[in-house]
Amino acid sequence: MAAADVIRLLDVRDEPLSLDEVYASVVDPHAGGVGLFVGTVRDHDGGRGVDRLEYSAHPTVAARMREVAEAVTARFDVIALSAVHRVGSLGIGDIAVVVAVSAAHRGEAMGACHALIDDLKAGVPIWKHQVFGDGSDEWVGTP
Repeated sequence: MAAADVIRLLDVRDEPLSLDEVYASVVDPHAGGVGLFVGTVRDHDGGRGVDRLEYSAHPTVAARMREVAEAVTARFDVIALSAVHRVGSLGIGDIAVVVAVSAAHRGEAMGACHALIDDLKAGVPIWKHQVFGDGSDEWVGTP
């Protein structure tokens, strides 16, 4: 299957993300397994309390997301793949990213899902600004 047919949804949004939307985008009658990962804002990092996160993205984010998604579809035998990331200010418990992959078998779905989230975090220009409870802050994942 061509990458264009496999990649069902790629987006970066400044509004709350929907698990149902991402899951529905990869459901397919040929799929026996769906791997789903949901990244949420936790209340701590490195022993410090986190108040909120602020995500920002470089203008090339859409092109880089597509490159990463295409690379995952080339490495794994998947039926469908989707990824949506949030930007803007997020509070504790908010969903920051949702990725989903369907495949004929669970092992391939889970392996591709794991690769997709890891490769997105490593190669897509989305940066996290952490604001801590003590008033300090730090940027994560910046070049």
